[in-house]
Amino acid sequence: MSNKPSIPQGTRDFTAETIRKRNYLLHIIRSNFEHFGFQPLETPAMEQLDTLMGKYGEEGDRLIFKILNNGLNDPKNEAKAKEGFTKVMEGKSSSLLTERALKYDLTIPFARFVAMNHGTLTFPYKRYQIQPVWRADRPQKGRYREFTQCDADIVGSQSRYNEWELIQLYQNCFRELGLTEVDIRINHRQILSGLALACGNEAWLTDISIAIDKLDKIGWEKVSIELQSKGIDGHALHLIQKYLSIEGTNEAKLQQVSELLNETNGITEAVSTLTWLLNRIEQSPKVTIDFTLARGLNYYTGCIFEVKAPAGVSMGSIGGGGRYDDLTGLFGVKGIPGIGISFGIDRIYDVMEEMNLFPDGLQIGTKILFLHMGEDESIVCQSWLNRLRSSNISCELYPDLAKLDKQFKYADKKQIPYVAIMGTREIETGICQVKNLKTGEQNNYTIDELINLLSS
Repeated sequence: MSNKPSIPQGTRDFTAETIRKRNYLLHIIRSNFEHFGFQPLETPAMEQLDTLMGKYGEEGDRLIFKILNNGLNDPKNEAKAKEGFTKVMEGKSSSLLTERALKYDLTIPFARFVAMNHGTLTFPYKRYQIQPVWRADRPQKGRYREFTQCDADIVGSQSRYNEWELIQLYQNCFRELGLTEVDIRINHRQILSGLALACGNEAWLTDISIAIDKLDKIGWEKVSIELQSKGIDGHALHLIQKYLSIEGTNEAKLQQVSELLNETNGITEAVSTLTWLLNRIEQSPKVTIDFTLARGLNYYTGCIFEVKAPAGVSMGSIGGGGRYDDLTGLFGVKGIPGIGISFGIDRIYDVMEEMNLFPDGLQIGTKILFLHMGEDESIVCQSWLNRLRSSNISCELYPDLAKLDKQFKYADKKQIPYVAIMGTREIETGICQVKNLKTGEQNNYTIDELINLLSS
């Protein structure tokens, strides 16, 4: 009995319709990457396990897909495999069982690449990367186990202009995609560090950031419970709630946070950086100071970004990133500052689909179908096909000698706009009949005339 075919949960097949829309989306973003001077990079689908582990926080580490070592089914390795499995079940890592993992994101592999190649790179080094990543997450709308990340990073420079440029990059891309109502949220990790210090313990930064990062999803009541479970209560809890309640214009928010955390280190520099950015960036799409933005990943050190989908769309974040001034230090290479942003391609796709923003005409692949009228006629059609293809015109010949009705239905289902009919008379006169399937209009064309028609 044959198994019913299926795919792993959290993965998808992409049809031609989806791929063309994704290609449109990626083309706009890739073109902007190139216009801003970023260079392409690709890294392997898998990394050494110790490259990834410990870089994403406790929750992120649990979502890493580990790859079993080869040869575990060898009877000689049975005892080692069982020992390794026992360690993994206890929450420990084991090189006996696994030494590699599918990459969780593009940032840590990029940091590993820079650490390995810093002697040959030209700094500041600007790279973009568009590749799939994998997370052992619970699949839901906008959240998949296999998805494409699309990153742009600048390393080797601490200049504030890098923050400005990446915000400009976001704005350019979203304007071209028609997503002018997105909201680019910004905050600064030094402000969060100042909050932790004001609460009485700077070591609480990670716990506070992780809890605040869930505010939109679970609300303040559950966030406060989580913070209390980490030993944060009383005065500290009240201060965090007051911090999260800051509202008003961007300028008013910066004023309020300065007054709330005025005794802590790093606040002045962070507020200065955010003020500098707000004075230089455009407000289309708008840029908003958001002190509830935490981005719980451990490696962020400065400005952090998150892009919210337009109001009324059933989607949350569609992009994010930030400054990570010591990421390569994780691999023994100190002193290489960096900053990067990511586009959530799969989520952006879903938003554009919901808002009907993909342009008409994306689904036209083949421009003209030559009907199969017989063996002799098909030989002539092949020479016409060669001429059209050499002129960068997509075309095809129906492969089988079938009823014309079937061939016309094929063209209709594939949304092919033109059908060419090459019969005996057409061969003798050097022309072919071409029918526009949308208008029903039918005319005769020479090959040169047909090239002009289909190129327009």
